[in-house]
Amino acid sequence: MAEKTDVNAKWDACLDLSVRRFVYSSLAGAFGGLLLFRSPVSRWASVAFGAGVGIGSAYTDCSRIFQGSPAKMECPKKTSSVHKELTPLNTPSVPASQDGQD
Repeated sequence: MAEKTDVNAKWDACLDLSVRRFVYSSLAGAFGGLLLFRSPVSRWASVAFGAGVGIGSAYTDCSRIFQGSPAKMECPKKTSSVHKELTPLNTPSVPASQDGQD
């Protein structure tokens, strides 16, 4: 029963975080749009951008709350293999015996 209570507490925290970040970011976008833009379309785009930032930020933190993580970017592993010599894309690769020099 304790695990179910813990999951409920996590969902409550996540929902609270999501709503707060969505509202605050939307208000920040509205305020920024009011100061920076004259067109109503640009102002609404600013509000939408702020809402998107808030939702994305809340998603990332909720993912951490549930012990998950957003997409991890890993560096490719270095290999000790010898790389082939690179040739430019415009020139065809011709062996030395067929290059016309006899």
